[in-house]
Amino acid sequence: MGVAVVTGAGSGMGHATARCYLAHGWSVIGIDVSPDMRHDHADFTAAVVDVRDRAAVEAALARTVGGRSIDAVANVAGVYPPTTLKTYTDELYRRIFDVNVLGILNVTAACVPRMPAGSAIVNFASVDAFTVSPGQLLYGASKAAVVMLTKELALELAPRGVRVNGIAPGWVDTPGNAATGRMAEAAASIPLGRVAQPAEIAEWVWTLTGSGIAGFMDGETIVLSGADVMR
Repeated sequence: MGVAVVTGAGSGMGHATARCYLAHGWSVIGIDVSPDMRHDHADFTAAVVDVRDRAAVEAALARTVGGRSIDAVANVAGVYPPTTLKTYTDELYRRIFDVNVLGILNVTAACVPRMPAGSAIVNFASVDAFTVSPGQLLYGASKAAVVMLTKELALELAPRGVRVNGIAPGWVDTPGNAATGRMAEAAASIPLGRVAQPAEIAEWVWTLTGSGIAGFMDGETIVLSGADVMR
């Protein structure tokens, strides 16, 4: 079975993605800034590290992966504090872009030397890369950057046989989204009449990386929004 590296493994979609790989018999290296990743499984190894710190990411992978290959990477970690032209700060800008964009680069750069031909990476973007959400000035911009980063990485890594794709979720039933108090309103606005479950998103990560059916898909970002955002 394979080895997957999953960032943001402590909660939400990252937690569900780690569980999905484990259910398929894979070993998982879970990366999160929180030590409470809540995976009671022999094949799960936690690495408490900030994806913004490239050296720390590389050290964590050297410690946890050892001599094994990495077959899949799911760059799920992200932050989405609200920002507008009036409220943004340099600190918020750096936090959002450093976690959402630089974090993907750091983890990918550390993993790729350990990834054989046939392995795959999934980067988490958002529907906000393709539409406009009021109050998400910098988050939307960072996720648009993830979409283009995914294309560039796909082109660069294709000669190695490493595929790179993206997922752009809409509203998902995660603790972070629930904290906004807007879940019912969001569900009512979605044509399918509900928000997504984290496990649904995780199955798409598996489809793109471990299922064996997406071997010719590269450089694309799939929108998972219940028909709320179409392109």
